[in-house]
Amino acid sequence: MMRPRTWLLSVIATVIASCVVQAPRPTPPAGHAAPSQQLDAMYEEYFEEQLKLNPTLATYLGDERYNDQLENTADEKFVLQNLAVEKRYLERIRHINPASLTGSARISYDIFTRERELAIESGRFPWHLLPIDQMDSMASTIALLGSGTNAQPFRNLKDYENFLGRIQGFVRWSDSAIASMREGMKRGVVQPRVVMVKAVPQLRELAQEDPEKTVFWQVVKNMPAAIAPADHERITALYRDAIRMQLVPAYRRLADFIEKDYLPATRSSVGWSALPDGAAWYKFRILTSTTTTLSADEIHELGLREVARIRAEMQGVKEQVGFAGDLHAFFTYLQTDPKFFFHSNDQVLQAFRDLKQRIDAKLPAMFSDFPKADYEIRAVEQFRAESSPGAFYQAPSPDGKRPGIFYVNTFNLKAQPIYGMETLSLHEAAPGHHFQISIQQELTELPRFRRFNGYNAYAEGWALYCESIGKELGMFTDPFQWYGRLSDEMLRAERLVIDTGLHSKGWTREQAIAYMHDNSAMTDSDIVAEVERYIAWPGQALSYKVGQLRISALRARAQQALGAKFNVKEFHSQLLRDGALPLDVLEAKIDRWIAAAR
Repeated sequence: MMRPRTWLLSVIATVIASCVVQAPRPTPPAGHAAPSQQLDAMYEEYFEEQLKLNPTLATYLGDERYNDQLENTADEKFVLQNLAVEKRYLERIRHINPASLTGSARISYDIFTRERELAIESGRFPWHLLPIDQMDSMASTIALLGSGTNAQPFRNLKDYENFLGRIQGFVRWSDSAIASMREGMKRGVVQPRVVMVKAVPQLRELAQEDPEKTVFWQVVKNMPAAIAPADHERITALYRDAIRMQLVPAYRRLADFIEKDYLPATRSSVGWSALPDGAAWYKFRILTSTTTTLSADEIHELGLREVARIRAEMQGVKEQVGFAGDLHAFFTYLQTDPKFFFHSNDQVLQAFRDLKQRIDAKLPAMFSDFPKADYEIRAVEQFRAESSPGAFYQAPSPDGKRPGIFYVNTFNLKAQPIYGMETLSLHEAAPGHHFQISIQQELTELPRFRRFNGYNAYAEGWALYCESIGKELGMFTDPFQWYGRLSDEMLRAERLVIDTGLHSKGWTREQAIAYMHDNSAMTDSDIVAEVERYIAWPGQALSYKVGQLRISALRARAQQALGAKFNVKEFHSQLLRDGALPLDVLEAKIDRWIAAAR
């Protein structure tokens, strides 16, 4: 998975920074420029404004001009400022006649217009009143940036001074978050209690009394030797004071407020429909997550059908391996037999590194396009491991010089069964997220708003599709590894049922947990984390299966239409070479390719 936060960070919040400052592109001259040139100039202006408004986005893209700043996403003024920008650019693009555009230029026009319209519609909903959950917030982002292992560079004196400015920005954000949550309490726009109970210990963990025990001290310990001794001493003192007098008090104020004031006002309900205008808000989240007009009822029924199909295939695996009990007994066997689990964190990581070599050797059989950047495998950091998913991907720098990261969560070894390795690696790393995101970033002929944008249904649909072609790649020869593939597919099918059940059909948290228990061999801790993720991020989990089913259907359509002319490498290239697209735009593109290839 990829960790979402704001409109553009569905992909970019996972991007590692380059060490090279990327200057803005020159703006083509105005006047009598062709419509496509006018649009390219406008897209660049828009992207530059977004970098200035969202300085952490710039940092993740390797643009270091704003490394001392932090956007105050919890402040309504920030929301209104962004909304004004969206309205201004929508009006500007409507002065261009799309009939004059063809090919990629028309795709860019359609996507840009759609995004501005959705961003403006999004302004109807008070997102800023819900600034924190157990999955993601600026509180965790600043900790990642300040750890020295993420996008924020700490190479020289200027870098260290930059982050001191960003600390001040976080103090402002934390105070705004408290103010916004207070406003949400007045308006009935509050988080579910189960979400915020998990957020408090995360904040406490980041508010250690001793600065040297915080995640922020690592950059002081690892200060480059090239920094002069006098500056080293000064920066050390400044960081000690900033951590003790700014960061720790800010985290503590957040934790104290949530624990003492906010938790009593949180809601016992878990569905988004319980919020004011919640039904419309959830419908909007379905639209933006799936890029389809499917209703909650349609998605729920789709999920039920997929769960039934996958259960039947699981039954087939049970019979193939000669297990005598029923399917639930088979689940218990898979959850408890020691042979299915690793015994140390290092063993987990090494096993995935060995698997990487096997998969990399097989990919040329089905792919012509390969990213410049490689990826590495790391354990999820301790401070966020307990509430993080089992694995996720962080993209490389846009220039390919810094590798992507396939994060594996080793917090609970029982949550990383050996039989789940192959499908997990295909999804999170290659050819899943690593191929799709890295290749998209390298499409320098595209406007930057497309290179660095993402559609969850496309990105997660692609990654799940990559799991589905594992057998064609020569993977899943072990029936237990094939079960692992089915288990992950079952999870995505269950999400269709549970997400819509929670947010449109009045399901309880316990009802959702019981449904997952009935249909999978996942551990209790994983099931709880998954359900609470759906509670915190309504709609996000719908994108996986919806996207995969559409992509698989497009392949089946192409194979039927082209017969012997169908080339799977070319099909994959068609999917990858225009970057992330809304599903209807992708479908139209593939239909044009089919027509031209006949």
